[in-house]
Amino acid sequence: MNDKILILDFGSQYTQLIARGVRELNIYCEIQPCTSPVQYEDETLKGIILSGSPFSVNDPLAPKPSIKDMGDKLPVLCVCYGAQLLAQQGGGEVSKSSHREYGRAHLQDIVHDPLLATIPDNSQVWMSHADTIKKLPEGFNIIAKTQNIPVAAYKANDGYAKNPVYGIQFHPEVTHSTDGRQLLKNFVTDVCGCKQDWTPASFIQETVARIKEEVGDSKVVMALSGGVDSTVAATLIQRAIGSNLYCIFVDNGLLRKNEYEQVLDGYKHLKLNVKGVDAKKRFYDEMEGVADPEQKRKIIGRLFIEVFHEEAIQLKDVKFLGQGTIYPDVIESISVNGPSATIKSHHNVGGLPEIMHMSLVEPLRFLFKDEVRKIGRELGIDDIFIGRHPFPGPGLGIRILGAVTEEKVKMLQEADAIYIQHLRDSELYKEVWQAGTILLPVQSVGVMGDERTYEYTVALRAVTSIDGMTADWAHLPHTFLAKVSNDIINHVKGINRVVYDISSKPPATIEWE
Repeated sequence: MNDKILILDFGSQYTQLIARGVRELNIYCEIQPCTSPVQYEDETLKGIILSGSPFSVNDPLAPKPSIKDMGDKLPVLCVCYGAQLLAQQGGGEVSKSSHREYGRAHLQDIVHDPLLATIPDNSQVWMSHADTIKKLPEGFNIIAKTQNIPVAAYKANDGYAKNPVYGIQFHPEVTHSTDGRQLLKNFVTDVCGCKQDWTPASFIQETVARIKEEVGDSKVVMALSGGVDSTVAATLIQRAIGSNLYCIFVDNGLLRKNEYEQVLDGYKHLKLNVKGVDAKKRFYDEMEGVADPEQKRKIIGRLFIEVFHEEAIQLKDVKFLGQGTIYPDVIESISVNGPSATIKSHHNVGGLPEIMHMSLVEPLRFLFKDEVRKIGRELGIDDIFIGRHPFPGPGLGIRILGAVTEEKVKMLQEADAIYIQHLRDSELYKEVWQAGTILLPVQSVGVMGDERTYEYTVALRAVTSIDGMTADWAHLPHTFLAKVSNDIINHVKGINRVVYDISSKPPATIEWE
């Protein structure tokens, strides 16, 4: 088994970045709400990191687990709020800063303790806190300061706990902290003694073994979407149980152009046991005249469940439902102020475990999206799946603003196919996290030849991101956009205007509905 670091989440916007930083060191870690008890009996657990928080330690409602108790069991690194909580619990003083300490700062007077070993003097760090440590507990030692903050990093005295306990008032996990990853490495390897052996190959080996033990000779049914998550999850399950995995790929009529046929062909090459179901007409009929986005989502989701359920119950003795749930889905469903027992359902199969009375198999539930791609490449899955942009569960149903018709779907499929092909031809596809075309409920006057037209407008959307939690609009070349616009207007009957969306997330979302 691989060594593990536990990250206690106090509600910081940066908590996921801590996890990503640790995992990029090939060390496994998990995020857990700070209100959940730590499972110290887990022999793989080697250390604990406390995240920052929007709370003030002086807030009576702030979460305040005992850091000394943690330190008596394992080494602890307390970040920002955690550092202030450690100081307060040790008998120090924490109060409101005279001015908000936010932005870049530089470490000075570094004591080259194991935590800060190899961190150079004047190393840039990122501050983001409203409280500050005015006085350290007696015997605690400052190991770094900045020009404005006398206690930037410190270590609890040897008598405080049985293991090393550190506090830092900056965020090593963000890119603005130039040596932050080195600090994390120092903590997890030198202080905690973790081995850097959590690799895609080791993950695959352990996951396949775990699925074999969990599922045994039972059957698993799974919905596939053509996306990276469901494809990688299905391949892992198939490695474990072979032909006892039954996959269903539903064509809801809202896929991209020729996607149904292309994806089924790709699955044949992966030797997955997949049944394709053409349900286009059923979806179009039920969505007729429905313009409200939430109503459309509910209809698409409900119909998917119905179609999948009808196909799945034809199989005998199926006890497990496979899902491509990934870690951000899990994290977003957990409350810092009280752990939630309800994990966010996969957008395609929400509610199915209850309806079908099945147990879940979720081999990716502790992976981030970029880690899923690494696992997929290690499994030898073709880039048609691994490099594919994320695509919403409701598909083009939420990229057609207003009521959905078969005619509008075909129009949008053609326009979108031109856009995506141009991205590939211009070698921009891999530079973009997600791209798509949106059909607007707007018609405008145009001129083609000597004729007046009154046709639809499409918006092109392309964003850059790491994990989709935040995103910036992609700065595609003007010449590229001009070429795409010209080809769409010339080749797609019914569209005479193309616009480009330059909104970031937040405040906008990636999809329009």
